[in-house]
Amino acid sequence: MKWVSLAAWITALIGGTISFFASAVTVTDSQGEFTLETVPSRIVALEFSFVDALAAVDVSPVGIADDNDPSRILPAVRKKLAAWQSVGTRSQPSLEVIASLKPDLIIADVDRHSAVYRDLTKIAPTLLLPSRRETYQDNLRSAAIIGKVIGKAQQMATRLKQHDQLMQHYAQQLTSLRGQSVQFGVARENGFYAHASDSYAGGVIAALGLASPAMLKHENASRQISLEQLLALNPDYLIVGDYTANTIVDQWKKQPLWQVLNAVRNQHVVSVDGNMWARCRGILAAEYMAADLVNLVQLP
Repeated sequence: MKWVSLAAWITALIGGTISFFASAVTVTDSQGEFTLETVPSRIVALEFSFVDALAAVDVSPVGIADDNDPSRILPAVRKKLAAWQSVGTRSQPSLEVIASLKPDLIIADVDRHSAVYRDLTKIAPTLLLPSRRETYQDNLRSAAIIGKVIGKAQQMATRLKQHDQLMQHYAQQLTSLRGQSVQFGVARENGFYAHASDSYAGGVIAALGLASPAMLKHENASRQISLEQLLALNPDYLIVGDYTANTIVDQWKKQPLWQVLNAVRNQHVVSVDGNMWARCRGILAAEYMAADLVNLVQLP
C-alpha cells in the first residue's frame, strides 16, 4: 500500500513537473530575455496600451495606472474589464499600492518605468515593453508578446488577424483620400503638437492607406510646431485632438494664415477626442481611431 502511494506521489510529481514546464514561457522584452514560469492571474498594467492588449483577449488586470481617472481608458476597453485598483499615474505609479495587490506579473513601459524597473521586479516579475513612444507596429508586436506571456498566444494571434481585417475594411472606406496628406496633432492651451508618420497615430493613418506630410519624417513621435510650420506642412486633412476646451487652435483661427491652409479652405479640419487619439494606444484604440475617422471625414 505504501508502495502504491509512493508511486502515485511520484506520478503526480512528474505530472506536475511536466505541467510546470509546459506553462513556462520565455520572450524577449526591452530588458532582454524574460521568463515567466506560470500563467499569471494577478496582473498590474502601467500603461493604457497594455490594458488594451489584455482587454483584447478578455483578461482583466487587478491594478491599472489610470492617472486616477478611469475615463481616460478607452470606453470599449473599460467595457471588457472587471473592477480594478488604481495604482496612480502612469508617470509615477505607487509602488506601495502595486505591492499591496500581490501581483504575479507587472507590465511596465520602458520609457516611463526604466528608472523603477528594479523596484518593480522586487514586487513581481516585470515585463518591460515600449508604450509611450511606440509605433503602431511596435504596439502590435507588444500585444503578441503579452498574449504569449499570459497564456493567450493563440487567442491574441486570432485577435490580431481580426484587427488586420477590420483595419483593411476601414481603409477601403477611405480610398477616396488616397494621395492626400493627413496630419494629426494634439492641441493644448499653449501649443500644437504634430504627430509624425513614425508616431503611433501616424502609423494608424498609414495602416489605413493614408499618408502624413513627409516633412515630419524621422522626427520625434510628436513635436510642437507653430502655425507657420503647420502651413509649411499644409496637409489636405487636419485632424485636431483637443486636450482642453480652449486651445491654441482657437487662437490660430483668428489669424489670416489659418485661412490659407488647404485643410481649412476645403473644410477638411476634423476635431477628435485628444485623449482617445493620443493617450490610448492598442488594438481596440486603433479600431476606434479608424472608425472615428471614417465617421468624421466628409468624403467627396
